[in-house]
Amino acid sequence: MNWKVPRIWEGGDVWILGGGPSVFTQFDIPKEVVDSVMAGTSPPSVYSPYMKSIHNKHVIGINVAFMIGDWIDMVFFGDNGFFLKYKAQLAKFPGLKVTCYSGINEVNWVKYLVKDGKKPRGISSAPNLVSWNGNSGAAAISIAAWAGAKRIILLGFDMALSQDNRQHWHNLYGKGVIDIKNEKKLMALPFQRHLIGFPIIAEDANRMGIEILNASPQSSIREFRKVTVKEILSECN
Repeated sequence: MNWKVPRIWEGGDVWILGGGPSVFTQFDIPKEVVDSVMAGTSPPSVYSPYMKSIHNKHVIGINVAFMIGDWIDMVFFGDNGFFLKYKAQLAKFPGLKVTCYSGINEVNWVKYLVKDGKKPRGISSAPNLVSWNGNSGAAAISIAAWAGAKRIILLGFDMALSQDNRQHWHNLYGKGVIDIKNEKKLMALPFQRHLIGFPIIAEDANRMGIEILNASPQSSIREFRKVTVKEILSECN
């Protein structure tokens, strides 16, 4: 279903929850809980109680992040493979389901945004378009901006491996710990490709009067002020 992003979050904060493992440290999630999710013995929803501080915030979950809890307002994804694998769970998710993958435009319970062909990087030129930027997390910034966000907070936008060489806060993609001695696996990591759009995103956000904060302190993204979740929440009190 073709969609135009409504101004549902006018003047507020929007949190975008990506897949980077810094989510563990930002919410003080115990190692045993993380290990259980990584091993597949617990679902991602076990993280939810530790993230209670943002349950009342406007949150866009990228890809499998929607599995953490129904308090996430929107799930955004960009590829058909993800949709086919998680279709049943997505259908039950009560929040908004949004994509820029044209192949599922006829699915009436998924909102569809056309990729902005004239502006593939940065923040899209209109609310019915999304600048892809090479990855779903960066693309979702367009949605937050057109939804009226005055401030956008990036969570799990590490664009780098964790200290224990993990790429994600879950193992649902079956990648687990990355063997950094394996040159082919290192070359296959998408981080450099994912970083390309952020300089233009920063320029567009500045022009639109939108502040973007990076709550992923070890992130490879250099364009936005780095803060911790605790610092952001203390500013709001």
